[in-house]
Amino acid sequence: MSHLFERALTGGNEMNIPNKITLSRILLIPIFILLLSIPLEWGEWNIGNSTLPISHFVAGMLFILASATDWVDGYYARKYNLVTNLGKFLDPLADKLLVSAALILLVELGLAPAWIVIIIISREFAVTGLRLVAAGEGIVLAASNMGKLKTVTQIVAIAALLLHNFPLSYLGFPFATIMLYIALFFTALSGYEYFAKNWNVMRGSK
Repeated sequence: MSHLFERALTGGNEMNIPNKITLSRILLIPIFILLLSIPLEWGEWNIGNSTLPISHFVAGMLFILASATDWVDGYYARKYNLVTNLGKFLDPLADKLLVSAALILLVELGLAPAWIVIIIISREFAVTGLRLVAAGEGIVLAASNMGKLKTVTQIVAIAALLLHNFPLSYLGFPFATIMLYIALFFTALSGYEYFAKNWNVMRGSK
């Protein structure tokens, strides 16, 4: 792992544009964490029946920007045949770090129930473990459509929670909360799908 990061930071042969975009997403995470961890007196906006701290708005926009780079680097890598082992390592790492950091901070801010976050993060650990076992057997587990849907719903839910349900807060519609439960549903369902389809990997591993 340290060898891969060394290559990334020193500009190894695999440090192409998609991988640089992925690395930039990782570097945005500490800024995102600071925005939500440090009490910043930037004021707040009244939206509907609630308020939106400006620091949360900035963090939400940063999260959306960082999440968008995931699509950009993947599209660029596939279009120009720039998929590398470094990219295969960094891309899911960046996604999991960003989503996990956001969910944990949402719990700290009282914007998300801890039990939902525990289930979501536990699923990520479990599937990552399954992929590692499969990799040890020379098997690559590709992302499923259900897994991609899980990722999209998680990103939408997190962004809506960070923005305190803006702009739907004016309508009193709990969009963010509903999306969080939808994300939980697809997270659990996609996790079950991974293990149901690939349990033979666990049985066959030495």
